[in-house]
Amino acid sequence: MLETLSLNKVLFLDIETVPCEYNFEELSPIFQKLWEEKTAWQRKEEFTPSEYYKKKAGVMAEFAKIICISVGYLFTEKGESHFRIKSFYGDNEKTILKEFNHLLKKKFNDDLSVLCAHNGREFDFPFIARRTLINGLKLPKLLDIAGKKPWDIKHLDTMELWRFGDYKNFTSIKLLAALFDIPTPKDDIDGSQVARVYYEEKDLERIKIYCQKDTLTVAQLLLKYKGKDLIKEENIEFV
Repeated sequence: MLETLSLNKVLFLDIETVPCEYNFEELSPIFQKLWEEKTAWQRKEEFTPSEYYKKKAGVMAEFAKIICISVGYLFTEKGESHFRIKSFYGDNEKTILKEFNHLLKKKFNDDLSVLCAHNGREFDFPFIARRTLINGLKLPKLLDIAGKKPWDIKHLDTMELWRFGDYKNFTSIKLLAALFDIPTPKDDIDGSQVARVYYEEKDLERIKIYCQKDTLTVAQLLLKYKGKDLIKEENIEFV
């Protein structure tokens, strides 16, 4: 697939998510009970429901929301690769999803269009799809995969590509960036800190910058997989 992939038809993305409520105790009684039931096997007796909520709620679509989707696409100008990045972010998840889905419908809605993320098949793509439905919105074409054959699903995953069939292997984007000598800014925050920065510091700009960094790294990584030059810093555009 990589050999025939049209890079200008790939939409690279990363999402940032936080628990719908910062603390377990803020959930309604019914959702507290549902959380206890959903996580009983994972928690076992190592964590209380409240402790496990702090640890894992932000990555479970039934108990979390999207606060940022950063997207980017490649284009060529004067023989060099350029990358344009845009972020949809804020407190209103429905608005974020509407704007993201509008972009897909407007510019990434044909049979050549592909979504690409790191660990996207297990996290970003299903999370966006689930939250789209929870918000009462229609699934865009690229996320409406029910009944499709695996080879007809237009999703690329830079972590899955690195596995080469080894499904025991999990490799972080940070490690792959180091392996391929992909320059990344000094880390400001990591995924485990996003909820705190959102709820306590209320610093969405900081989260947006972190999300954009990962989106760019996904694109750089795919270029490396294809044996191509990295995007130069001066060719990165923010809109």
